[in-house]
Amino acid sequence: MKRILTGDRPTGRLHLGHYVGSLRNRVRLQDEYECFLIIADLHTLTTKPNKTAELKENIHQLVLDYLSVGIDPKKCTIYVQSQIPEVTELAIILGNLVSTPRLERVPTLKDVMRDADIQIPSFGLLGYPVLQAADILMVRSHLVPVGKDQVSHIEVTRELAREFNRLYSEVFPIPEALVPEDLGTLPGTDGKAKMSKSAGNVINLSDSPEEVEKKVMSMYTDPTRIHPTDPGHVEGNPVFIYLDAFSGKSEEGKVKSLKEKYKQGQVGDIEVKKFLVQLLNNFLEPIRKRREEFEKRPELVEKILKEGTEKARKEAQKTLEEVKRAMKIDYFE
Repeated sequence: MKRILTGDRPTGRLHLGHYVGSLRNRVRLQDEYECFLIIADLHTLTTKPNKTAELKENIHQLVLDYLSVGIDPKKCTIYVQSQIPEVTELAIILGNLVSTPRLERVPTLKDVMRDADIQIPSFGLLGYPVLQAADILMVRSHLVPVGKDQVSHIEVTRELAREFNRLYSEVFPIPEALVPEDLGTLPGTDGKAKMSKSAGNVINLSDSPEEVEKKVMSMYTDPTRIHPTDPGHVEGNPVFIYLDAFSGKSEEGKVKSLKEKYKQGQVGDIEVKKFLVQLLNNFLEPIRKRREEFEKRPELVEKILKEGTEKARKEAQKTLEEVKRAMKIDYFE
């Protein structure tokens, strides 16, 4: 069975954008592949080195989010990156196989620096793709599910794996980026292109019905529409993007009707938003219930993390032993 590595930085609770962009796909993939799910806490240091006190709680909440949407720890190894010291050693080795100019050409570097208001990248931020490569190669992953914006990172991993194999021996499989065709993004509730925790324009998977209603009712819609009787735009309207993303077959007719009425100025934003509130709360209710059940069992969350991390570390130790053997630096073997 082919192996997959995917994961998240523990920077806060997961939201609907994460669900649409990756979580629903992971739930499907865990039945098709051997999955490793990394909680990449070391990667948070690249933009938030002063927020380490929040990591433990963020990791706990992240696992609750995973379990609530259907990630099964029996099918998916969930582990904490910082508890695998072998990955940092592998990153040091790989870091010597890539040039600084090559890392500076990674397209997302400038985006991260802009979003985090960083003028000059730290050594860690510049080397982010190298540590990511170590994560991927450590478990000898064959596939890495990513969005289109992350494909360039996976190309760095592929280059490093090929260079190591060329210099020493064929230790690593050459991983491939797995970009699902239906992988989508949700705009933020403020109308910005992407839902983002840092922008505060999110609807969390753990939000209460009241919180969902408050956020939806204040959502950005069509700025050209002043009155409910004005013809409105459906394309690019966040409310309708959400309706399309979360409506099932039973709601297709209702959504189609609302779109036509909106275009003709026959329905107001409030009515459309109220329907979206209902739709989202119906979608989130079973997720909330599962989360509540797991919240009552904090010891289970810790057990899942401990067992997953132990399994991942065994894989890391095997990989590093083979790496050192290939490099002829296994002095005491």
